[in-house]
Amino acid sequence: RTRAVGTAAMLLVARVLSRGIALVTVFATATFLGRVGNGEFQATVTYAALISILIDLGFNTLYTREGARNPEQIPHYLRSVLSSRALFALPALAVLAVTMSLSGLQSLLLPAFALMVMSAYSNVLRSTFYAIGKLTYEAFAILGEAVILLAGTLYGVQSHRGVGFFLWSYVVSYAFSCCYFVAVISAKRMVRWGWELDTTFLRSWFRKSLPFALAFVITTLYFKIDVPILLHFKGFSQVGVYLFAYKPMEALLFVPVTILNVAFPVLAVYHEESQERLLKATGRFYKALLGLGWPITVGTVVLASGINGLFDRSGQFEEAARALQALGAGIFLMFVTNAFIAALNAMDRQVLFTWAAAVSLVVNVGLNLLLIPAYGYLGAAWATNLTELALLVTGWLMVRKVLGPVPLLQLSWRIVLAGLLMGAVLYLFHTAHGWSVLVAILVGMVVYGVGLLLFRALEPEELALARRALLRRG
Repeated sequence: RTRAVGTAAMLLVARVLSRGIALVTVFATATFLGRVGNGEFQATVTYAALISILIDLGFNTLYTREGARNPEQIPHYLRSVLSSRALFALPALAVLAVTMSLSGLQSLLLPAFALMVMSAYSNVLRSTFYAIGKLTYEAFAILGEAVILLAGTLYGVQSHRGVGFFLWSYVVSYAFSCCYFVAVISAKRMVRWGWELDTTFLRSWFRKSLPFALAFVITTLYFKIDVPILLHFKGFSQVGVYLFAYKPMEALLFVPVTILNVAFPVLAVYHEESQERLLKATGRFYKALLGLGWPITVGTVVLASGINGLFDRSGQFEEAARALQALGAGIFLMFVTNAFIAALNAMDRQVLFTWAAAVSLVVNVGLNLLLIPAYGYLGAAWATNLTELALLVTGWLMVRKVLGPVPLLQLSWRIVLAGLLMGAVLYLFHTAHGWSVLVAILVGMVVYGVGLLLFRALEPEELALARRALLRRG
């Protein structure tokens, strides 16, 4: 456990740095391209992410789990999954071409396809290091990606390039990580490279990965389907505003994803050892995610206008502050649902999570179709929050059924009080703009830390675990 906590802390630091750099690139791109251009750019990225489902088919998650359980089989698994990606890319290209044509974005097909393929290969290569728990290489990779993307974006702005150029910048950053991971794996002699398209193996894995694939399809549609619906009803301009607000929130989602990637192999091993230990670990995972997500929710709701102003130096996206405030209210939900996702997948109960995700997708599509025509991007924001609530309740009930009850109230109330204390202090700064917003954020962090100690939100064992992890990492 100490190793897992230390690894998560190291990755979080690297992710914070990379996301800070990435935010500069995102908002530099948005400001340069304007509302419509940013809408075209973000819609293309969204379509690439949606259709990448056809390349992955759930193999990535299955590879991480099976690689953690059977590290001696990683060379065989990796060669097979990499080979399958080349095969599955062909039908994905056909679907992408039709989608881009129907949306009037056919001129961006080539960079969109390259982005889809490079990100798919990058994800499976980096999953090798999550499976074996050696994530120092991942930390360097994500920082390298961010720096390369920043350089490409700034060059594009200075040389007045079009939407396609900024897409190619993303492609190059993913290509870098692919080359980097291949070099590290080769240097460590972890894998003997080669083409390995074993149809028997692929059929076997397809059966195992089908629940993961369905869950991936459903959750990706859930996270991304609001963009095509908003585009259909309101056009590229509102898509540009909505995703301008969505990006700061999306940038924060690396926190639960990073912890999930570290915790998932550990939970999978606990499942083999002790259900009681797994239940306890799931509760701690939930508590850690709530402890990180709740203050972000409170701070974003109170300081939304000032935070948006930090990114919108040109004044083109002033409306995005309202969307950011609405989206901010649901950030903590997006954090804590990962605890139940990880627990179900670790127990080989991915079918149950598939059902939970399916419920969420139905709720999400219905809410978006109901709210977007009337309220535009604000309707999309609240549809996202309400769907996350549905996913949280469904996931908790399913874990309760197959593992045992995670005591949400007992784990949550002290953290909630600490966050509310922080919110009361932050309200004094709710009109802050410019760099004074950063001062308010720092004040909020201090107050929240004091609140955690005041309400005794952290148990002695949790403090000792964190201290050992930090000392070990140091």
